[in-house]
Formats: sequence, C-alpha cells, structure tokens
Amino acid sequence: MKKTISTIFGLAALSLATLTTSCSSDDNKNDGPKSDFVVVRDNLQGEINSGEVVLESGTYKLTGKLVVKNTAKLTIKPGVIIEATAVAADQLAAVRYIAVAQGGQIDVQGTASSPVIMTSETKKPAAWGGLVICGKAPINKGTTASAEVSDLTYGGTVANDNSGSIKYLRIEYPGFSYSSDKEFNGLSLFGVGSGTVIDYVQVYESSDDGFEWFGGTVSATHLVVSNKDANAVGDDLFDWTEGWNGNGEFWYGIRTNGGNRGIEADNNSNNHLATPISFPNIKGLTLIGGPSIGGESQGMKLRVGTKGKFDNVVLKGWATGFDVQHDETLSYVGVDLLATNVKFEDVTLKVKGTATSTGTVPDMTKLFTEKADATGAGNGSGVPTWTAGWTKGL
Repeated sequence: MKKTISTIFGLAALSLATLTTSCSSDDNKNDGPKSDFVVVRDNLQGEINSGEVVLESGTYKLTGKLVVKNTAKLTIKPGVIIEATAVAADQLAAVRYIAVAQGGQIDVQGTASSPVIMTSETKKPAAWGGLVICGKAPINKGTTASAEVSDLTYGGTVANDNSGSIKYLRIEYPGFSYSSDKEFNGLSLFGVGSGTVIDYVQVYESSDDGFEWFGGTVSATHLVVSNKDANAVGDDLFDWTEGWNGNGEFWYGIRTNGGNRGIEADNNSNNHLATPISFPNIKGLTLIGGPSIGGESQGMKLRVGTKGKFDNVVLKGWATGFDVQHDETLSYVGVDLLATNVKFEDVTLKVKGTATSTGTVPDMTKLFTEKADATGAGNGSGVPTWTAGWTKGL
C-alpha cells in the first residue's frame, strides 16, 4: 500500500514537472532576445538598438523620436495607445515620430475590437510625424537613398525584405511639416519589401498624404484615409513614387475638406523611365471627394511615367476622374495603365490627358471600362462593413 501511494505521488510529481516545463516552453517560444532599451511609459523615446521591446497595455507618451534599429523589434499589443506630446511647430529637432530602420521590425498586434492607436495630445492635423518604415527593397532613385523625414537609409536589392507586420492600426493627426517640401505622412513606406504585412490601417486627419510608397514591393490591404477638418488642407489620400511595385486591395478614402487628390501616382520626376517603374495592381478602390475640394480635384492623378492597373473602382465627387500627364505615362494607356469596372458618381470630367510638350494624347477612353454596379472597397461609395469597430470618424 505504501509502495502504491509512493508510486502515485511520484507519477503525479513527474506529471506536474512535465506540465510546468511544457507551459514554460510555450510561453517563451515566441519571445525574442531581450533588449536593454528601458521603456518609460510617460517618456517613450530614443533608439532600440537590439532585442525586442514589448508595449503591453495602456497609454505611452511619445516625447521624441522612437527609432527601431537594425536587428531590433518593437511589438505593440492590442489596445495600446501611443500618444505624441505637444511640440511647437518651430522645434524641428523635437518632432515626435516612430521609425523602423532597415533590418528592424515592427509588430502591431491590434484587433478589430482592440486596435492599436497612434495619436497625439493635440487633436488636429500636423500634430506629430506618424509612422515611417525603411526597408531594403528596390527603388528607382538609386540603389539606396536617404528618407526625407527621418534621414534613414532605404532601398536595396531585397525584394522580399520583411519589416514586420501591422494589423488593425489607427494613426491620428499626423503630417508634421518641416517645410513646404518636407512633410511627414501618416504611414510612409520607404523601400519596404513584400515580406512585410500591412492590413487594416486607418490614417485619420493627416495634413499630408495618408499613405505614401517610396519604391519597394510591399502590398497593403484594408486601408482607410479620412480627412474632414475644414481648417486644415491635406494633400493626397494615397501617393506613390520611386518605382513602387506592390498590390493593394480594399482601399477606402474620403476627403470633404480643401485637400487635393484621391491618388497621386508617380514613377520618377527626374527620369520618367527610371527602373523599376512604378506598377501597382489595386483592386476594390473607393475614392470620395467633396464640394469644398481644393484646386486639384482629381480622383487619380497619374503622371511622370507611372504604370498601374485598377479594378472595381468607385470615384465620387471629383472634378476630374482620371488626370493623366506626360508622354511616358500616356504611352501606357489601355495596356499597362488601365482601370476596369469603374463607377463614376458626381464626376464632372471622367478623363483628361496632357502631353509633355509636343507629344500627342491618345484616345483616353481606352484608359477605363465602366460598370454601373461596381462595389469599390466593398460598399460602393458607402462606408465598407470591414471598417466597423476599429476606425474613427467615418
């Protein structure tokens, strides 16, 4: 009997030890190497030089620039709020922003019911710098270049470079301006590679572009840009340049203030034939302007040699639907520059073409085909159902 009880207790102890070891292994399985970066909740700034830093819950005050360097990783758990503190417009060195350098990674783990929010104490456009990511994928500005709003290097030859994963993120009130030629966007993607995941991201009330791609190969789905502040003139909802070659699906952009275009698309302003040539493929797109729109009311401005294919598009409330400029861009019309299944609502002029100098304008009706029941981002010109729960101001 004693032997039996002893055996039972022995087996129980062994089982508990095994269970404890197994759970401990599971808990640490996904943990990266620890970083020596010290997180101060009310003073989040500095450089993460190595290891993984995890922001667990609650609000963190962004009091300067936060840069994730090569080999380092910043993980942000569901529901975390990062709030940029106020900074005077003339304090350029003190601007708050978050940047991921080449070789660094960001892992935003938001959910539909608990998104990650990057915002500011000052609830108006241009309050802070937003999020900047620099990767190693190809650009056409050179093999590499220096990002205009962080001075970090970007570009290279690694098309499938991985800068991390962003899911269910809301970026509010970005667009801090150094000058008229140098402004932060909401999410700036410099040479970001196709190994990076970008899904369910909103830019809310940005004074500059909502999303901008500077070359790279990264794709992005379920994007929202909404600018409504009547006292702030924003730039474009979506923008690309420098040879971006990625895919997009389910993009919804709405502007009712005095901003500019739905999409501004470039290849390279200094060399329209620079390679790689910008050539994204975008499906499920809704772009909405408004009665107070500014002087460049174009649903899409396609210029300086960009290519692009678009399918299932809704354009509403623009003076011009498609505005195509420069000889190189015009030469792609109907083949490598093509929009299929387009629905126009309250668009004064569907398409316009302008040659560079002595060039000729092709038959611009070949740029697009129409479809009266196009759904665009999912609900025609209405707010898509996939925005519910995690977006703001729609």
